[in-house]
Amino acid sequence: MSFVSDLFARKPVQPLAERLRPKNISDVVGQQHLLAAGKPLALALASGKAHSMIFWGPPGVGKTTLARLLADAFHCELIALSAVFSGVKDIRLAMDQAELNQQLDRRTILFVDEVHRFNKAQQDAFLPFVESGLITFIGATTENPSFEVNAALLSRAQVYVLHSLGEADLSQLIARAKAQFDPPIEIATDAIPALIDLADGDGRRLLNLVEQATQAAQASDRTEIDAAFLADALSIGSRRFDKGGDHFYDQISALHKSVRGSNPDGALYWLVRMLDGGADARYLARRIVRMAWEDIGLADPRAMQIANDAATTFERLGSPEGELALAQAVIYLAVAPKSNAGYLAFKAAKALIKQDQSREVPLHLRNAPTKLMAELGHGHDYRYAHDEPEAYAAGETYLPDGLTDVQLYQPTPRGLEQKIVQKMTHLAELDAEWQKRQRNK
Repeated sequence: MSFVSDLFARKPVQPLAERLRPKNISDVVGQQHLLAAGKPLALALASGKAHSMIFWGPPGVGKTTLARLLADAFHCELIALSAVFSGVKDIRLAMDQAELNQQLDRRTILFVDEVHRFNKAQQDAFLPFVESGLITFIGATTENPSFEVNAALLSRAQVYVLHSLGEADLSQLIARAKAQFDPPIEIATDAIPALIDLADGDGRRLLNLVEQATQAAQASDRTEIDAAFLADALSIGSRRFDKGGDHFYDQISALHKSVRGSNPDGALYWLVRMLDGGADARYLARRIVRMAWEDIGLADPRAMQIANDAATTFERLGSPEGELALAQAVIYLAVAPKSNAGYLAFKAAKALIKQDQSREVPLHLRNAPTKLMAELGHGHDYRYAHDEPEAYAAGETYLPDGLTDVQLYQPTPRGLEQKIVQKMTHLAELDAEWQKRQRNK
């Protein structure tokens, strides 16, 4: 046999992650909240009846593996599609195969990876086949199915949430990987936490890292992989981060709630976590400014200034220098007195305007730039506040007729708003005195 023909006759070596893919349910690492005795998937397996489901979870936690193992356990033929590479033609071919399976008295599980990548029409194409029982549908997605999977398809499938693999799960995978090394290569004690940290809950990523480190060790004639060698041998990437998906908005939410909860450590952690993951710092700057207005407001007006200054500083300095300004702004916002009174007042005003009628501007508040308007009463009896005691026209009204009792802004007793409360209380007392004098006239 020639060298060329021998080359093409060789079978490609499977990646470590594929070689270690579980062969049965009991080999699955993690997801015990679904697979342990008495848990949802264990009960489904015990019943022997497959049902349509959506697996929702981050990459590398076993979504595809579970689909394969469930097909075997339920004695079904598995047809796998990837929404990244498949179209309507592939769906038709899959349904043709499912019909052939049915004629052979074989049930079919259709597994669609990255199902959120299919558009509405493509997802709708599955519905009649699910309803007829021709297929049992299993979809896998890293995105929130509430937003990314059609409601009609979602209503016909049970959603199961898969979690990132924990430290114990990843340690178990490392132990399994070591058994594959030929010749044997030891993984030092200090390298295990480093690998687990780099994997960031992703089992496939962990096994790929172990494989890369092993190949590098073999090339260097090493018999042990320690933390120092890992740092030299591996290209250290950032933590798992989805710039536009569910994890992104979860972390934004955590940052915002840490600021609102006056926890500077939590706020700083989530800010740096997102920066480390590749989030757009300009977007974070905009959100920080929003936090200042929404959750601090007039309790500490300096918060708005500091947030705006931090955003401007980042625009001037860029990354990484400008990130320090964002960090200090987040810390200040977290420790500042909190008030959402202005935010609530604005929402209340919008709600009032939306449901209320279009009320006329009271005559005394109208502008009178012409003689005719003045003759019609525009601006008549308007009291110029600066000419009144304390520059306040006690008893004057500024809302349309019929809305005189409305109070939209209700300041809190915190920070500067505490003084605003005192001033508003004093002005209300002046109003009451004025009204009393009017009644006694």
